[in-house]
Amino acid sequence: MKPQKKDNIDLEKMRHTLSHVLAAAVQELYPTAKLGIGPAIDNGFYYDIDFGDTKISDTDLSKIEKKMRGIIARKLPMTKRTSSKSEALNWARDHQQDCKIELIEELPEDAEISFYDMGEVFTDLCKGPHVKDLSEVGPFKLIRVAGAYWRGDEKRPMLTRIYGVAFNTQAELDEYLKRQEEAKARDHRKLGKELDLFCFSDLVGAGLPLFTPRGTELRELMANYSLSLRGREGFKKVWTPHITKTDLYKTSGHYAKFGDELFMVHSQVNGDDFAMKPMNCPHHTQIFASRPRTYREMPVRYMEATTDYRDEKTGELGGLSRVRSLTQDDSHVFCRKDQIKDEVKRLVGIVKELYSTMGMSKLRARLSYRSDEDKYLGDKKLWDMAQGQIKQAAIDNGLDYFEQEGEAAFYGPKIDFMAEDAIGREHQLATIQLDFVMPERFGLEFINEKGEKERPVMIHHATLGSIERFLSVFIEHTGGWFPFWCAPEQVRIVTVNNTVFDYVSEITKILDSIVLDKPLKYNELRYTVDESADSLGKKIKRATEMKIPAVLVVGPKDAEEKVVSIRLRDREEKVKLSKLAEFIKGLK
Repeated sequence: MKPQKKDNIDLEKMRHTLSHVLAAAVQELYPTAKLGIGPAIDNGFYYDIDFGDTKISDTDLSKIEKKMRGIIARKLPMTKRTSSKSEALNWARDHQQDCKIELIEELPEDAEISFYDMGEVFTDLCKGPHVKDLSEVGPFKLIRVAGAYWRGDEKRPMLTRIYGVAFNTQAELDEYLKRQEEAKARDHRKLGKELDLFCFSDLVGAGLPLFTPRGTELRELMANYSLSLRGREGFKKVWTPHITKTDLYKTSGHYAKFGDELFMVHSQVNGDDFAMKPMNCPHHTQIFASRPRTYREMPVRYMEATTDYRDEKTGELGGLSRVRSLTQDDSHVFCRKDQIKDEVKRLVGIVKELYSTMGMSKLRARLSYRSDEDKYLGDKKLWDMAQGQIKQAAIDNGLDYFEQEGEAAFYGPKIDFMAEDAIGREHQLATIQLDFVMPERFGLEFINEKGEKERPVMIHHATLGSIERFLSVFIEHTGGWFPFWCAPEQVRIVTVNNTVFDYVSEITKILDSIVLDKPLKYNELRYTVDESADSLGKKIKRATEMKIPAVLVVGPKDAEEKVVSIRLRDREEKVKLSKLAEFIKGLK
């Protein structure tokens, strides 16, 4: 029987210790391996290792794990000791540990450097903390092998990263592994291919997704729904170009902060330097500034669903989760200080309604504040005021919130909405950001009721965020079984044989007349007809694999009785032809 973890043992200590056990097992099995770093992380641990010419894959994990269990069975103590920098360097050089040498050389000359000994079996450079001895190590499992650049730098060597997970009890570990298997089945990259939603092409480039007709239908339904909610609340559509002079981002502050993420465009005509736009807020300031404004028209609300471009590192790209071309459902409010409360309340309402419709109504709000780092723009007093207003807005709107320093945008604090998916994972999606800095940098103003110039406040908001990233979450949340209203193909008619084509025509006339009005207004039904010569079983299997919400099976007997056999995900029903439109409209 596998050991159970005692509740009073610190999980971080246990997981950190397991990274050392992993490194010790690797060194026994692969004596020439060179060690990088091995921290504890959420749910487990990893270690970055240079295996040289030896190739390690997931098939080697069972062997390494077996060796780890043998080491743990010896219940070796974990003992801390310290040394001088010169002693530490001698140790690293004697053991030919190049990565450790680099880490030690960066430390001050008078540094007291700590090591941890695992009995006499293994020693590693480490600050800790660790358990007292390996008897306190509980249930764990190695789960995968991945590549990782040394110290996260693409210009440095690629190491092999071995991941493991560890929990207090075997039951917790088993539950986690079960969720991981479910996550694999729901992987949006897998489902995106199976459901013909999007693809990638080496000729187009990494991180630049191409959406098929079905995928385009889905993404436009999402964008239109988001736009419709905001349009109802007084937001007006605007449009901005995809390239801009770099002067715009130098004024906003984005160039200094994110210049290395910009795709640059050089004019061959006049030599001007342009950038592919990475965000839309600076452009929207220029629309606001394009003519004089008065207090009577405040607040001014803009919205735009547009594609932005960011030069993400290749190693950080992943399906739709992290891309180089991302479509933002962006909004910006320019308002007076005394209008902030009502505008934030309006935006919170939009977020709650959208995610409730998506089946993700369990939301937490992270109040993202500045830290003491020197990376934020604007006066500290303005920040304190803005952060106070963000917190009061969370309280006033009854949000389940928590506060976190260091997560603010460089120009202001924000409310980040964390949505929970069907298998319990939390994702940061919608956001509301308060900004006193950008209006100042662009010199935005309006004339108040006293005839004086006044600086507006800017509120940034994205309901879906990046539509691509949202779709990666939504596909996995639904497992590809999209709600009826947003399924790219809502209905498929399959025929038993070719004698029912006239009856199919009667059915399609009814389907053509159906107009769905929730949540999108005047949304025509999306359906196809499978009249192929394949067997009925093959047709139904094909429709099921494509996760079509409603499959209408039409045979000679159905035509004779004027009924339609409807297969839904959870049941089958026979519906009279005269009641078909009513039935379809009632599908949720």
